[in-house]
Amino acid sequence: MPNYIIVLGFVLGGVARGLVVGVAVTLTAMFFTQLQVHSITLVIVTAVLTAALFSTAGLINGIFANSFDDTSIIPTFVLTPLTYLGGIFFSIDMLPDFWQGISQINPILYMVNGFRLGILGISDIDLSIALTVMIGLLVVLFLLSLHFLTKGVGIRS
Repeated sequence: MPNYIIVLGFVLGGVARGLVVGVAVTLTAMFFTQLQVHSITLVIVTAVLTAALFSTAGLINGIFANSFDDTSIIPTFVLTPLTYLGGIFFSIDMLPDFWQGISQINPILYMVNGFRLGILGISDIDLSIALTVMIGLLVVLFLLSLHFLTKGVGIRS
């Protein structure tokens, strides 16, 4: 079986899991609030791209992890700070210029703004830029994971 099929299988499994969790959380939240969606198509596209990005990044994280505990290093020390600077809790327009610049190299900013535009109809980032960054990063991570699998990185004999 070609390696790209194996990587695609891992990624699609992660996407399915991410979407199931996202739908479950959304349905649960709807018991407590009303959800008015500006563009369901954009929400779905952003959800699939975001799930694929995190799935592929998780695969790469798993390739390099030597134990189950090692998989928590990236979420703790990389993902958490990126989340806080990703504009989830505030608009990046509220940040000083230096931190706005730092936030603009943060891929989570583009995912958050894709969702924000789809749900609220407002965004700090142009949609075409957000989609381009997400798709570009997905291609890079997919090719990187394919490269690692082809080279046998992280595979025990």
